Amino acid sequence: MDSEKGLSGKTVLVVGTGISGIAAVNLLATQSANIILLDGNTELSPETVAAKFSEDIHYDLILGDLPDQVMDRIDLAVLSPGVPTDLPFVVRMQEAGIPIWGEIELAYVCGKGKVVAITGTNGKTTTTALTGEIMKAYYDSVFVVGNIGLPYTQYAMQMCDDTVTVAEVSSFQLETIHKFCPQVSAILNITPDHLNRHHTMECYTETKARVAMNQTKEQMCVLNYEDERLQQVAKNMSADVFWFSSARELERGIFLRGEEIVCRDGEEITLCNMHDLKLLGMHNYENVMAAAAIAHGMNVPWDVIRKVVCEFQAVPHRIEFVKEVNGVKYYNDSKGTNPDAAIKAVEAMVRPTIVIGGGYDKESVYDEWIASFGTKVKSLVLLGQTADKIAEAAAKAGFTAVTKVDSLEEAVAECARQAQDGDAVLLSPACASWGMFKNFEERGDLFKEYVKKL
Repeated sequence: MDSEKGLSGKTVLVVGTGISGIAAVNLLATQSANIILLDGNTELSPETVAAKFSEDIHYDLILGDLPDQVMDRIDLAVLSPGVPTDLPFVVRMQEAGIPIWGEIELAYVCGKGKVVAITGTNGKTTTTALTGEIMKAYYDSVFVVGNIGLPYTQYAMQMCDDTVTVAEVSSFQLETIHKFCPQVSAILNITPDHLNRHHTMECYTETKARVAMNQTKEQMCVLNYEDERLQQVAKNMSADVFWFSSARELERGIFLRGEEIVCRDGEEITLCNMHDLKLLGMHNYENVMAAAAIAHGMNVPWDVIRKVVCEFQAVPHRIEFVKEVNGVKYYNDSKGTNPDAAIKAVEAMVRPTIVIGGGYDKESVYDEWIASFGTKVKSLVLLGQTADKIAEAAAKAGFTAVTKVDSLEEAVAECARQAQDGDAVLLSPACASWGMFKNFEERGDLFKEYVKKL
């Protein structure tokens, strides 16, 4: 995977001046490429862009449209993940035979070592973070990059032949790969998402499947056996497919048997009991199975995998255990910004639960969320713009244990007053945070602060 001599002296167009674009320019500068940086935002000032680079980085900046005479000089274009490949000027470049790369293709060509690539509609971040921790426990040089917030291109020059790079890759990034070839890839699930960009589920599924398009039988692709679309995808794969399942035993793969996670690959081993994990919920048990399967494909010993998965804490703001006070466990799921995410959090609870909900109104409907409470949710504490709307949905469903408060601090105090030994308190608002907080992170951090004061 050595850096192609081809980039030296080539004229490369980088599209976008965000975090990925900046990292791509810095990487291309180490390859002695001639760099043109393009951003469609004509209100950006050259000074603002220049402030993002050290003084020894040279590039030509174009703000606005790409002139034809510049396009004629380009040998290669590198798009930031947020730039759609169907923009007119991108299509024109493709028609002119100019290779279109994404950030992960550029980083792969310039980097070294082995790559693990994880994609899917849901669970990518948790699985990537957990896989990264397992790799760090066994390998000396590990980078966790990609959609998780750290540009792959930023670290490519720090990699060596023994490096393992764990990359969370989005469908947008997979549109523009050519040689990218992970040692182990994984597709966790495929459900409708980003159809404003991919237009059809068929196109979205095909794009996700590209993660394994260059793999051979010597390389592994980890797939979810319970996803019908992935059953179809597997039929056309050249990689060695390794399944995981939360619903049935597999002849070869990793699966849930009762409360135990079991792996069968020639021999059979029990990885752990689900109660040994600090992660809650079936979706998280699937994330653990996927990460363990990936690590197995990377030849990490089972005792190392077992130790890390049992110690791993949830990603911040995703059903994150905060503290136990007077026998009551408090969980922060501030990232539950829509009813669907909040339902998963309720389903993950194993104790009688008091839920804190409400926030900014995204025109959501809350009936299914209320219906998911069953006998598990004891009461609902509401705040924010949607408090009345959610209370009405609860009343309609016959759920009357509702309290309204004016602030998050008051909500935590009210929950502490209501909760009994053996209960759980769950912040999973089913709404965005705007209006009361800058973002879901601030909401979650304040919740943790208030709980820690109890």
